[in-house]
Amino acid sequence: MGIEKSLFGKMQDGTEIYLYKLSNKNKMSVGIINYGGIIVSIEVPDRDGNIDDVNLGYDNLEQYLEIGQYFGAIIGRHGNRIENAEFDLNGITYRLAKNDGNNHLHGGKRGFDKVVWQAEPIEKDGVQALQLSYLSPDGEENYPGNLDVKVTYTLTDDNSLRIDYFAVSDKDTVVNLTNHAYFNLSGHGSGDILDHQIMINADRFTVINNECIPTGEIRDVSNTPMDLRTLKKVREGIESKDDQIACGNGYDHNWVLNVSGDKPEKAAEVFEPVSGRLMEVFTTKPGMQFYSGNAITRVTGKGGAVYDKRGALCLETQYYPNGTRHKHFPSPFLKAGEEYRHTTIYKFSVK
Repeated sequence: MGIEKSLFGKMQDGTEIYLYKLSNKNKMSVGIINYGGIIVSIEVPDRDGNIDDVNLGYDNLEQYLEIGQYFGAIIGRHGNRIENAEFDLNGITYRLAKNDGNNHLHGGKRGFDKVVWQAEPIEKDGVQALQLSYLSPDGEENYPGNLDVKVTYTLTDDNSLRIDYFAVSDKDTVVNLTNHAYFNLSGHGSGDILDHQIMINADRFTVINNECIPTGEIRDVSNTPMDLRTLKKVREGIESKDDQIACGNGYDHNWVLNVSGDKPEKAAEVFEPVSGRLMEVFTTKPGMQFYSGNAITRVTGKGGAVYDKRGALCLETQYYPNGTRHKHFPSPFLKAGEEYRHTTIYKFSVK
């Protein structure tokens, strides 16, 4: 259906930021800006054909610059947390920004969510797509290596938003890319997501401490609120007295997915019974962070909608957090010249 381009705002230095709108034949559309690679909107029909925007965001660039909260953004170089904000590589200790207590979160003070990407509409498998490119220089946020990154967003006619990640570095480095879209299948301004039902295709999860840092323990989900192998209301787990729920102030955990990594396989689904909207997540990544919006601070979003605590949920496909420290976790280390490639798909339907 093509891609519409319009001016979204200007950076303080005058750099123009554009909104790219992808549409398909089913009246689904996705809006993306080249600041932070941010998904600004995801408009999808409900079971009666009514279109709603199911993605939290803002109406203007100024709000993304001033408030942020990672809404819809590409996260890198390393998504999620690194304990003590440091890692060892080739005998060198790299010290990173401590922007989450004593720890490093989502790539630092100026991660990929806060940079301007080069945007290019392309054709991928006969479908229009938006390719975003960014060269992260050696030493940015104290990560080693010049890292060439490409993230491609494709909207297909089966209502799938596909995200393809690519990166290559000229030095050994750390890479763990993801997207931080905040979903509310009732509509972005419709209150909390506690009655959304969620399924995660995982038998195990990574245990966290009270700073949300994985300790290295991988625990079976059985007989815990982390057992989401069949659809369960989000509130059921959040209202439990489980120690892990207390540590995360809700769900803020990584699940060890039952996927091979060879092709996109089903990681999760979310169902909202009133609208009938269903979102399925497919990925090649080994882990997924389910975050129940515990730290959303009361803020005015698109169209004057008020977003508050647990007003959305995130499903961030990734390497396990703190994988630089725990050698039995999938490794986020990328050797010079090797290619990092991953795919995640968010597919929308109704039932």
